[in-house]
Amino acid sequence: MRSQVLEHSFFHRLFASVITVAFLFTLSSCASKQSQSDTSATASSSTGAGSSETKTLVLKVGFISTESKLPIGPEGWAISKGTLTPALKSLGITEVKFIPFNGGPALNEALVSGQLDMGLYGDTPALIGRAAGIKTRLINQTRVGQNAWLVTKKNGPHSVAELKSEKIGVAKGTYPHRYLMGLLEKEGLSKDVKVLQIPSADAKAALERGDIAAYPFAMGSGPMVIAQGFPVIDQAKDHHELVGTGVSIITEELLSQHPDLPQKWNKIRQQALQEIKANPEAFYQFAAKASGDMPLAVVKESYPLNLYPTEPFTPEGLKLLNSTKQFLTNQKLLRSDFDIKNWQVPNP
Repeated sequence: MRSQVLEHSFFHRLFASVITVAFLFTLSSCASKQSQSDTSATASSSTGAGSSETKTLVLKVGFISTESKLPIGPEGWAISKGTLTPALKSLGITEVKFIPFNGGPALNEALVSGQLDMGLYGDTPALIGRAAGIKTRLINQTRVGQNAWLVTKKNGPHSVAELKSEKIGVAKGTYPHRYLMGLLEKEGLSKDVKVLQIPSADAKAALERGDIAAYPFAMGSGPMVIAQGFPVIDQAKDHHELVGTGVSIITEELLSQHPDLPQKWNKIRQQALQEIKANPEAFYQFAAKASGDMPLAVVKESYPLNLYPTEPFTPEGLKLLNSTKQFLTNQKLLRSDFDIKNWQVPNP
């Protein structure tokens, strides 16, 4: 029972924090907009004084990573090849800045405070943010079928059943958290484990100290710790309904200013994906370098090419997204309900 209380109270604190910041942000909208204008003076300018203005923009895109400087996927590939920004020039975009965050909740906070224009992250924090009142729209699903690895301490539990009465760490509000919750429920252990909030960057050390018995790792970090000798006792991919999806979102404010951006972004992404699938080894070399010289075997295990859909939305992807939303709703972890269809930006 204590684990459920911990889960429930964490999300309520998260929601309360997001809503409080959003409320204060609304109250100070005039000052905030002026501040954003001042801080982005080098990023935004106008031409044609006294006539119709063409504004230039530095597009700020948040993504999730503890080691990569670029998102591992078509978006990161496109900017590394120098094709992303030129393709957006017609919209007045002069630069695209990818900004890493260590988790979805932190990225949500940056959206609330106006620090980001777009976000690339897991479905769980994106859904939580939208339900908490963050004004975003869904551009696409970047990945469909994201795996998570439930890793244990060395000489620890050998099966999920052996986690009973143990402590499990997780970065709450992330897609591995949704996987863990679903797995514990499926195995009848929801009331019999203690779930602790531990950032992914601290998870390995917590396992080594024996502070926790297990931890669900995301792509990249999961195969890496397994390669270092930590046992894995379960994977999200073994439970089709528990795999994650990645999403791209845009703020409603930017969308109103650049209604053509989602369509252009998706076209660039599709072209980059074609290049990646035509030359997968080059992509994996890029991914390894962008991830801080991660071993190729780890990169290939983390980012299989079938993870990236060629279309913005697929029936399978939307099914998984709706399933995750329904699970979070059933667990009373969404502050409000909404229709995914109304969240999506229509794809012409």
